[in-house]
Amino acid sequence: MDYKLKRNISNETQIERENSPSLLNNFQQQCNSLEDVFLWNSSSERNADSILFSDSIEQVTGYTPSEIKQFQELLYKIIVKEDLQRVKKQFDEFIEDPSLNTLKLFYRILRKDKIIIWVKEIITVNRDEDGKIKIFNGAIINITDVKSEMQTLEKTLEKFQRINESKDNFISMLSHDLRAPFTSILGFAEILISEPNLSVSERIEYLNYINDSSQHQLQLINYLLDWSRLQTGRLKIEPIRLHAQTIVYNCVSSLTGNAMRKDLEIKVSIKDNLYIHADERLLMQVITNLLSNAIKFSREHETIEIIADVFNNGMAEFIVKDEGIGISEINKTKLFKIEKVFSTEGTKGEKGTGLGLSLVKEIVEKHNGAIWLYSNIGEGSEFHFTVPCSQNVILIVENNPLNRIKFEDLIQQSCASYKVIKVENGYEATEIILDNYPSLIIIGCDLPLMNGLQFIESIRKIDTNFSIPIISIVPKISHEIINSYKKFGVDEVFQNPVDPQAFSDKIQKTLK
Repeated sequence: MDYKLKRNISNETQIERENSPSLLNNFQQQCNSLEDVFLWNSSSERNADSILFSDSIEQVTGYTPSEIKQFQELLYKIIVKEDLQRVKKQFDEFIEDPSLNTLKLFYRILRKDKIIIWVKEIITVNRDEDGKIKIFNGAIINITDVKSEMQTLEKTLEKFQRINESKDNFISMLSHDLRAPFTSILGFAEILISEPNLSVSERIEYLNYINDSSQHQLQLINYLLDWSRLQTGRLKIEPIRLHAQTIVYNCVSSLTGNAMRKDLEIKVSIKDNLYIHADERLLMQVITNLLSNAIKFSREHETIEIIADVFNNGMAEFIVKDEGIGISEINKTKLFKIEKVFSTEGTKGEKGTGLGLSLVKEIVEKHNGAIWLYSNIGEGSEFHFTVPCSQNVILIVENNPLNRIKFEDLIQQSCASYKVIKVENGYEATEIILDNYPSLIIIGCDLPLMNGLQFIESIRKIDTNFSIPIISIVPKISHEIINSYKKFGVDEVFQNPVDPQAFSDKIQKTLK
């Protein structure tokens, strides 16, 4: 590293500096092993005429020594404003204290190219017998990379500390929640065992208590297991193309009894052509939980709405809206947090585990979605969440351009709302599948690079649930060919040239 110092100073000052310990000597060996370092040296005046900078100042700051000297405040000029007062104060206190000979400063500077960097400055001084400073020596080191790593480590440490505190709080609360229901279960079980003269109605009542407590406990444990598996990655998200309306109606159907007991009306407003890309079981768990909460906190004869539509950027938004008792501002902060198990009774004394919304949030975020709510006391609640859409795409994989056009024309006649993507080979098709997750694949047999059957075998490794329907076109049909394709979940095998009506009918049936 070049540390040439400009020596435009008097001979007397020069001799004084040469006879005093200098950072140029003290740190020369260390600085040779560092890239982003520059040195400075000054008499007690610390003005533009007396201060010297090594040429490497330009490497660190972007400014040459002569440019820095043109600034009235010299290096102070490029210190970030938020750090400047602190640096000045530390420096002034250092100068005034005759017992101090070394100062270390950490601050940010604004380079000539407008990039902010962190630096460490080490200043040493020579003082006379009265403690007055005669010579300043300084080394400034670019520590931006080190500072960035330190900040990352600090954030990571804070994160783990929060997780550890949350875990302790969670375990403390969970131990109570796991133990409490057994008091009721064991108490009523003991009565049933020890009291043979109980009436039938009393026995049924006590058995209902035991059943309710057991169901509550089982739900709590199931939530815990699913949450734990999601956290550790043992529960895999297996998204498939799902019909949003059907999924919601299935969830509503499972809770019809609960809604009827309160005479609640559940309205569903979802377009028939909305498809989503999600794990069916986990998505149903999200909708069922939110709908169950809406029922729980609704009063008799009220209405619950479930709405879904395309949100933005390929995401679908679901809304579960009720007219119930609402949520206070303080309780909103407790929702979705596993470390703050929070549960309140419903309008008819319904109990909950307090873990449902934490699991819901985890599932939604694993789908790269988000969840939020709007609620006011006495005005009901709206829970919103997003999951990826599944585009209405039909993929044609066919080497023959005439066949591609023919198949596309037949699709447009029967499924005009679907987007058609055409590719020539299996490798192009694989990229499309990963990006678009098509509603249907129509594939020819004679493909370059890999034939149709090899392509189907490869994509079933991606689509492990065989959820993407496939129609294959082959030159000649036989039982052997049909069986080989059916083995990989192919919905239909047509012989080319295809029968237009049968082909269109099969596409429409497959996409229903």
